[in-house]
Amino acid sequence: MTRLSSRTVEELRSEVRQPAYDRSKVTAGVVHLGVGAFHRAHQAVVFDDILAAGDLRWGIRAASLRTADVHDQMMPQDGLYHLLVSDGATTASQLIGSILDVQVAPKNPAAIVAMLASVDTHIVTLTVTEKGYKLDPVSGALLKTDPQIAHELNSLSHPCSAPGFLVAALAERRRKGIKPFTAISCDNIPSNGRRLQRAVIELAQAHDSLLARWIDEEGAFPDTMVDRIVPATIPQDIAAFASEYGLIDQAMVKTEPFTQWVIEDRFCGPRPTFPASVHLTSSVAPWEDAKLRLLNGAHSAIAYLGGLAGIAHVHETLSHSEFRIYVQQLWDEAETTLSPPAELDVATYRRALMARFDNSSLMHRTHQIAMDGSQKLPQRLLQSLVSRRSAGLPAPALTLGVAAWIRWHAGKDDLGRPHLVDDPLASELNVLFQTRTDPAGKVAAILNYPAIMPALLRDDPIFADALTSQLINLETEGAMASVRALTQGRGS
Repeated sequence: MTRLSSRTVEELRSEVRQPAYDRSKVTAGVVHLGVGAFHRAHQAVVFDDILAAGDLRWGIRAASLRTADVHDQMMPQDGLYHLLVSDGATTASQLIGSILDVQVAPKNPAAIVAMLASVDTHIVTLTVTEKGYKLDPVSGALLKTDPQIAHELNSLSHPCSAPGFLVAALAERRRKGIKPFTAISCDNIPSNGRRLQRAVIELAQAHDSLLARWIDEEGAFPDTMVDRIVPATIPQDIAAFASEYGLIDQAMVKTEPFTQWVIEDRFCGPRPTFPASVHLTSSVAPWEDAKLRLLNGAHSAIAYLGGLAGIAHVHETLSHSEFRIYVQQLWDEAETTLSPPAELDVATYRRALMARFDNSSLMHRTHQIAMDGSQKLPQRLLQSLVSRRSAGLPAPALTLGVAAWIRWHAGKDDLGRPHLVDDPLASELNVLFQTRTDPAGKVAAILNYPAIMPALLRDDPIFADALTSQLINLETEGAMASVRALTQGRGS
């Protein structure tokens, strides 16, 4: 069967929405680092809409910072791919043309620096996950012991990390007399712009204090919040698309109708007129807290509890009434910790979230959400717990989510089936949990692990007892029974 490309695109059926602009006339004003499924379903779609509105300065040149997988998916297709948006009952297909090029950083780092240093580049977006910022999880400082950062502290001639590429390119722009770009983090971490700025400036400072000052004074690193559920594309999805539409698309992505992008209104150069799905604001934090603590907090709890119960997908987990009640209880607890912006009605937001979780077409895997838990738990669950406990309030639903994360590290579900614990701290945490096999010992170990646990929770005996009790329930009764007990008022 024929592969999608600029040459074969005319073979698509007429109902597929195609780019409403001439790609040959598009200028690449955006560089994206860490191109993956989420970028293709979120930021790339926004810039595609901007191009369709007639502003052709905002095409994207993208870079994969690790492997050639995405390059090999997209470049034989001339950067074209399909976005499949499904609400469970209907699916709409749109051909996205905003990504003009994909480079592989380890193969040609100089090409990435050249893209970033181009006079046409005004905005740089990033989806590199929490670990890609190379910051110490406790102090927030640049992680100088990281092998990539250690290499870049010695020389920026061949950068390999996201901060390294940005510093190398900003140095080149300064040398050429080109203003800095606006660097926009699109990862789900609090104060993501400030964190990116710190990593970049600390690395720049190690090489040239004047460069660091120039970046700090002239550049811009706005905080952002992004929201769209994008499950992993599997081979069956690609096969089904080929059967339906008559072309093979190895880069296709699937998603939900909902999309949101909140950006702090702080740019240092040209910016496009954004579509309605993008909200510019003076403060991202209230939006970010609501999303992290309601959407992402519930997602993580569902992932660990549903995964332990042997349930593969989010919508399947919520088909059990006890899980639906549990999510509402978790939201009740987390909502009290929020200060939502006036534009956000939390009750309406919660109803929309449940509908999104119920979207069966997404097939959002619990094991996918469970990845990198050590990087996600602090902002998704632990900060809500800190707020609740600071106010002297109990938080049994949030506590059960944390206990499920600890239980997840045993590497098998309640049916005895093994699973991969995919986490950058997996080795350290395995050693930590293996030093004590009893629940109280495991809880004590994680409470005294500052890379994850806030000091207030570490020193809270009531929380320690509640977490231990929940972990005992999970180990003896299993996840489903533990959720049922909690929702029936019998849990801790």
